[in-house]
Amino acid sequence: MIGHLQGEVIFSDGTEAVVLTNSGIGYQVYINQVLPEGKGTSVFISHVIREASEELYGFKTIREKKMFELLTSVKGVGPKSAFSLVGAVGVDQIINSILFDDKKTLTKAPGIGNKAAAQMVLDLQNKISKIKMYSNKTMGVQDVPGISLASISEEVEEIEVGTSFVNQDLIIKDAIMACKELGFKEEKIIPLAQKILATNEISKPEQLVHLVLKEV
Repeated sequence: MIGHLQGEVIFSDGTEAVVLTNSGIGYQVYINQVLPEGKGTSVFISHVIREASEELYGFKTIREKKMFELLTSVKGVGPKSAFSLVGAVGVDQIINSILFDDKKTLTKAPGIGNKAAAQMVLDLQNKISKIKMYSNKTMGVQDVPGISLASISEEVEEIEVGTSFVNQDLIIKDAIMACKELGFKEEKIIPLAQKILATNEISKPEQLVHLVLKEV
């Protein structure tokens, strides 16, 4: 069973990523954030094995991973629904919702209806508090040991520093155009795109479009 991956991000769009490990194998991982491509990352993994498939779900902390695995132990709650709930609501709010019988919050994730929310409360009220014992520490890109990435010359770094804002402007313009073609209004898209750019490392317009469409 895979419980953790460490390597270089070679693709990320806010929904999934491909992490290339030192062994030369690239693992496709579902993850609810944009990981900076071309940089190292460290991701906790829940390895879900089914009769006809295997799926890797990635998490920033061991606490998120353990919450996901506890949620999938509930009858009627599949891995995709549990993954959506952890990403949409967060661990602390899930704990409070189960402890205080707040089924409305639990139904915010796709695939979780009133019946599944009620089953969560019934099954997990006496188990959910133990999730707090697990670490909430994340490993940032700069913390990942032992990953040898391609070095960048000082000349290229100077160019990138000078053009970073220009690139961001191009990304947001291309993303807004793509969203408008899908029928969304510019005045609704712009504030969402600006908020997402402020909290994520976006390198391509399609990454931004993915995250914007998850918000609208």
